[in-house]
Amino acid sequence: MQVYRGHKGRIELKITARGQSAHAASHYLGDNAVYKMMATITQIRELDRRFRLGMGYHPVQGYPSIAVTDVAARTASLNAVPDQFTIYLDRRITSNEPRDEVIAQIKGLIPDYLQDEIHVEELFYDTPSYTGFVFPVSKFYPPWLLEDNHPLTQAGQSTIEMLWGEKRNLGTWDFSTNGTYWAGKAGIPSIGFGPGDEKTAHMRDENVPLDEVVAATEFYALLPEMLSRQVNR
Repeated sequence: MQVYRGHKGRIELKITARGQSAHAASHYLGDNAVYKMMATITQIRELDRRFRLGMGYHPVQGYPSIAVTDVAARTASLNAVPDQFTIYLDRRITSNEPRDEVIAQIKGLIPDYLQDEIHVEELFYDTPSYTGFVFPVSKFYPPWLLEDNHPLTQAGQSTIEMLWGEKRNLGTWDFSTNGTYWAGKAGIPSIGFGPGDEKTAHMRDENVPLDEVVAATEFYALLPEMLSRQVNR
Protein backbone atom coordinates (compact mmCIF):
# COMPACT_ATOMS: atom_id res chain seq x y z
CA MET A 1 0.00 0.00 0.00
CA GLN A 2 2.81 2.36 -1.00
CA VAL A 3 3.73 3.99 -4.30
CA TYR A 4 6.44 1.91 -5.94
CA ARG A 5 8.45 3.56 -8.69
CA GLY A 6 10.70 0.88 -10.12
CA HIS A 7 12.57 -2.35 -9.63
CA LYS A 8 15.56 -4.37 -10.73
CA GLY A 9 15.71 -5.82 -14.20
CA ARG A 10 16.39 -9.44 -15.00
CA ILE A 11 17.99 -11.67 -17.58
CA GLU A 12 17.34 -15.38 -17.97
CA LEU A 13 20.22 -17.51 -19.19
CA LYS A 14 21.15 -21.11 -19.71
CA ILE A 15 24.61 -22.63 -19.37
CA THR A 16 25.28 -25.91 -21.12
CA ALA A 17 28.19 -28.27 -20.53
CA ARG A 18 28.95 -30.93 -23.13
CA GLY A 19 30.69 -34.19 -22.41
CA GLN A 20 30.82 -37.70 -23.84
CA SER A 21 28.51 -40.57 -23.09
CA ALA A 22 29.75 -43.94 -21.80
CA HIS A 23 28.32 -46.89 -19.91
CA ALA A 24 28.22 -46.16 -16.19
CA ALA A 25 30.21 -49.31 -15.51
CA SER A 26 32.98 -47.88 -17.69
CA HIS A 27 32.31 -44.24 -16.91
CA TYR A 28 36.02 -43.40 -17.10
CA LEU A 29 35.78 -43.87 -20.88
CA GLY A 30 33.31 -40.99 -21.07
CA ASP A 31 33.28 -37.36 -19.97
CA ASN A 32 30.55 -36.59 -17.43
CA ALA A 33 28.91 -33.26 -18.29
CA VAL A 34 27.41 -32.97 -14.78
CA TYR A 35 30.84 -32.97 -13.15
CA LYS A 36 32.03 -30.25 -15.56
CA MET A 37 29.35 -27.90 -14.27
CA MET A 38 30.10 -28.35 -10.56
CA ALA A 39 32.75 -25.62 -10.30
CA THR A 40 30.55 -23.15 -12.18
CA ILE A 41 27.58 -23.78 -9.88
CA THR A 42 29.81 -23.18 -6.87
CA GLN A 43 30.98 -19.89 -8.41
CA ILE A 44 27.37 -18.83 -9.04
CA ARG A 45 26.50 -19.36 -5.38
CA GLU A 46 29.62 -17.44 -4.33
CA LEU A 47 28.73 -14.56 -6.66
CA ASP A 48 25.30 -14.29 -5.07
CA ARG A 49 26.94 -14.23 -1.63
CA ARG A 50 29.08 -11.29 -2.76
CA PHE A 51 25.97 -9.50 -3.98
CA ARG A 52 24.43 -9.81 -0.52
CA LEU A 53 27.57 -8.24 0.91
CA GLY A 54 27.08 -5.15 -1.26
CA MET A 55 28.59 -5.86 -4.69
CA GLY A 56 26.48 -4.05 -7.32
CA TYR A 57 24.21 -2.56 -4.64
CA HIS A 58 21.90 0.26 -5.74
CA PRO A 59 20.70 2.70 -3.06
CA VAL A 60 17.08 2.50 -4.26
CA GLN A 61 16.73 -0.80 -6.14
CA GLY A 62 18.72 -2.79 -3.60
CA TYR A 63 20.88 -5.87 -4.10
CA PRO A 64 21.35 -7.75 -7.37
CA SER A 65 21.05 -11.52 -7.25
CA ILE A 66 21.67 -14.72 -9.16
CA ALA A 67 20.16 -18.17 -8.69
CA VAL A 68 20.13 -21.54 -10.42
CA THR A 69 16.43 -22.18 -11.03
CA ASP A 70 16.32 -25.37 -13.13
CA VAL A 71 18.57 -28.12 -14.48
CA ALA A 72 18.38 -30.71 -17.25
CA ALA A 73 20.64 -33.67 -17.98
CA ARG A 74 20.77 -35.55 -21.27
CA THR A 75 21.72 -39.17 -20.89
CA ALA A 76 21.15 -42.39 -22.79
CA SER A 77 19.81 -44.12 -19.68
CA LEU A 78 20.16 -44.26 -15.90
CA ASN A 79 23.17 -46.48 -16.52
CA ALA A 80 25.03 -44.04 -18.76
CA VAL A 81 27.20 -40.97 -18.27
CA PRO A 82 25.34 -37.76 -19.27
CA ASP A 83 26.82 -36.14 -22.37
CA GLN A 84 25.05 -32.82 -21.77
CA PHE A 85 24.06 -30.91 -18.65
CA THR A 86 22.21 -27.57 -18.62
CA ILE A 87 21.46 -25.15 -15.82
CA TYR A 88 19.09 -22.20 -15.99
CA LEU A 89 19.79 -18.90 -14.26
CA ASP A 90 17.67 -16.02 -13.01
CA ARG A 91 19.88 -12.93 -12.70
CA ARG A 92 18.38 -9.77 -11.16
CA ILE A 93 20.09 -6.59 -12.32
CA THR A 94 20.35 -3.10 -10.82
CA SER A 95 20.85 0.10 -12.76
CA ASN A 96 24.52 -0.05 -11.77
CA GLU A 97 25.07 -3.08 -14.03
CA PRO A 98 25.28 -2.76 -17.84
CA ARG A 99 23.86 -5.72 -19.75
CA ASP A 100 27.08 -6.67 -21.53
CA GLU A 101 29.00 -6.62 -18.26
CA VAL A 102 26.44 -8.90 -16.64
CA ILE A 103 26.79 -11.52 -19.38
CA ALA A 104 30.59 -11.23 -19.37
CA GLN A 105 30.58 -11.66 -15.60
CA ILE A 106 28.66 -14.93 -15.87
CA LYS A 107 30.92 -16.22 -18.64
CA GLY A 108 33.84 -15.40 -16.38
CA LEU A 109 32.55 -17.85 -13.76
CA ILE A 110 33.46 -20.75 -16.06
CA PRO A 111 36.97 -22.12 -15.42
CA ASP A 112 39.44 -21.16 -18.15
CA TYR A 113 40.13 -24.76 -19.16
CA LEU A 114 36.40 -25.32 -19.78
CA GLN A 115 35.62 -22.18 -21.78
CA ASP A 116 35.34 -24.19 -25.01
CA GLU A 117 33.15 -26.87 -23.44
CA ILE A 118 30.64 -24.82 -21.45
CA HIS A 119 28.49 -22.24 -23.25
CA VAL A 120 26.30 -19.37 -22.00
CA GLU A 121 23.17 -18.43 -23.94
CA GLU A 122 20.44 -15.85 -23.48
CA LEU A 123 16.91 -17.24 -23.36
CA PHE A 124 14.06 -16.10 -25.58
CA TYR A 125 10.33 -16.17 -24.94
CA ASP A 126 8.93 -17.92 -28.00
CA THR A 127 5.81 -19.70 -26.74
CA PRO A 128 3.18 -19.75 -29.52
CA SER A 129 -0.03 -17.80 -28.99
CA TYR A 130 -3.42 -19.52 -29.28
CA THR A 131 -3.29 -18.87 -33.05
CA GLY A 132 0.16 -20.40 -33.35
CA PHE A 133 1.87 -17.03 -33.90
CA VAL A 134 5.40 -16.89 -32.49
CA PHE A 135 7.16 -13.63 -31.66
CA PRO A 136 10.57 -14.36 -30.10
CA VAL A 137 11.54 -11.82 -27.44
CA SER A 138 14.82 -11.77 -25.55
CA LYS A 139 14.38 -12.53 -21.87
CA PHE A 140 16.38 -9.47 -20.93
CA TYR A 141 14.39 -6.82 -19.14
CA PRO A 142 16.18 -3.61 -18.10
CA PRO A 143 15.94 -2.18 -14.59
CA TRP A 144 13.87 0.97 -14.34
CA LEU A 145 13.31 3.75 -11.84
CA LEU A 146 10.90 6.67 -12.21
CA GLU A 147 12.10 9.94 -10.69
CA ASP A 148 10.65 10.75 -7.28
CA ASN A 149 9.63 14.21 -8.58
CA HIS A 150 7.94 12.86 -11.72
CA PRO A 151 4.29 14.02 -11.98
CA LEU A 152 3.04 10.42 -11.89
CA THR A 153 5.05 9.63 -8.76
CA GLN A 154 3.86 12.79 -7.08
CA ALA A 155 0.27 12.12 -8.12
CA GLY A 156 0.46 8.75 -6.39
CA GLN A 157 1.78 10.36 -3.22
CA SER A 158 -0.90 13.05 -3.34
CA THR A 159 -3.58 10.39 -3.74
CA ILE A 160 -2.45 8.69 -0.53
CA GLU A 161 -2.48 11.99 1.35
CA MET A 162 -5.93 12.91 0.04
CA LEU A 163 -7.46 9.54 0.93
CA TRP A 164 -5.81 8.75 4.24
CA GLY A 165 -4.32 12.02 5.46
CA GLU A 166 -0.79 10.67 5.79
CA LYS A 167 2.51 10.45 3.96
CA ARG A 168 4.09 7.09 3.07
CA ASN A 169 7.61 6.36 1.89
CA LEU A 170 8.21 5.66 -1.77
CA GLY A 171 9.44 2.17 -2.53
CA THR A 172 10.54 -0.29 -5.20
CA TRP A 173 9.72 -3.95 -5.72
CA ASP A 174 12.25 -6.60 -4.81
CA PHE A 175 10.92 -8.75 -7.65
CA SER A 176 9.95 -7.65 -11.16
CA THR A 177 6.53 -6.87 -12.65
CA ASN A 178 5.03 -6.35 -16.09
CA GLY A 179 6.71 -2.97 -15.85
CA THR A 180 9.82 -4.78 -17.09
CA TYR A 181 8.38 -4.22 -20.55
CA TRP A 182 6.34 -1.04 -20.52
CA ALA A 183 8.72 0.93 -18.28
CA GLY A 184 11.99 -0.93 -18.83
CA LYS A 185 11.80 -1.51 -22.59
CA ALA A 186 9.06 0.80 -23.88
CA GLY A 187 10.00 3.71 -21.61
CA ILE A 188 6.41 4.43 -20.51
CA PRO A 189 6.33 6.22 -17.12
CA SER A 190 4.97 3.79 -14.55
CA ILE A 191 4.25 3.38 -10.87
CA GLY A 192 2.68 0.61 -8.86
CA PHE A 193 0.33 0.45 -5.90
CA GLY A 194 -1.42 -2.57 -4.51
CA PRO A 195 -2.61 -4.62 -1.56
CA GLY A 196 -0.71 -7.36 0.25
CA ASP A 197 2.91 -7.93 1.22
CA GLU A 198 5.29 -8.73 -1.62
CA LYS A 199 7.46 -10.83 0.70
CA THR A 200 4.81 -13.56 0.66
CA ALA A 201 4.46 -13.65 -3.15
CA HIS A 202 4.71 -17.17 -4.63
CA MET A 203 4.84 -18.68 -1.11
CA ARG A 204 2.39 -21.05 0.51
CA ASP A 205 1.18 -18.39 2.97
CA GLU A 206 0.58 -15.75 0.28
CA ASN A 207 -2.46 -13.66 1.14
CA VAL A 208 -4.10 -10.33 0.37
CA PRO A 209 -6.24 -8.57 3.04
CA LEU A 210 -9.66 -7.76 1.60
CA ASP A 211 -9.79 -4.32 3.22
CA GLU A 212 -6.58 -3.44 1.38
CA VAL A 213 -8.17 -4.56 -1.91
CA VAL A 214 -10.99 -2.08 -1.30
CA ALA A 215 -8.54 0.67 -0.31
CA ALA A 216 -6.45 0.05 -3.45
CA THR A 217 -9.61 0.45 -5.53
CA GLU A 218 -10.15 3.85 -3.92
CA PHE A 219 -6.57 4.78 -4.80
CA TYR A 220 -6.98 3.96 -8.49
CA ALA A 221 -10.32 5.74 -8.67
CA LEU A 222 -8.76 9.00 -7.42
CA LEU A 223 -5.32 8.75 -9.08
CA PRO A 224 -6.35 10.16 -12.53
CA GLU A 225 -7.73 13.30 -10.90
CA MET A 226 -4.57 13.81 -8.86
CA LEU A 227 -2.41 13.24 -11.95
CA SER A 228 -4.42 15.80 -13.88
CA ARG A 229 -3.76 18.34 -11.12
CA GLN A 230 -0.02 17.60 -11.24
CA VAL A 231 0.17 17.94 -15.03
CA ASN A 232 -1.87 21.15 -15.14
CA ARG A 233 0.03 22.99 -12.41
